[in-house]
Amino acid sequence: MYKKKIPFDLECGVKIAMEVIGGKWKSCIIKNLKDGAKRPSELHRLFSEASPRVINQQLKELEMHGMIEKKIFAELPPHTEYSITEDGRTLIPIIELLEQWGIRFRPKMIEILEKMQEQ
Repeated sequence: MYKKKIPFDLECGVKIAMEVIGGKWKSCIIKNLKDGAKRPSELHRLFSEASPRVINQQLKELEMHGMIEKKIFAELPPHTEYSITEDGRTLIPIIELLEQWGIRFRPKMIEILEKMQEQ
């Protein structure tokens, strides 16, 4: 696994939080697991604009940080499910606040993107 050359700053809470949930799809994955376990293929369908490789990497990182857990069913055919952990559930209010902020900021973001296209 990749080893970072710069030591991780454990003094900054924002850096810790961004290490855990920073990533384009991590918050969306957590939000979609709050209502129940999902197979990787279900998550890939939910985020069809993301490559399966990226989703799998972010699932692996969320699992490594203890926000989700992976359960492998040893039956025929074998399958895997991801579910949210208790630590992961503590992120849901934060993610919901971020979502509300994003909804309020949407009109401004549209303006910004339109200005960028004009240039």
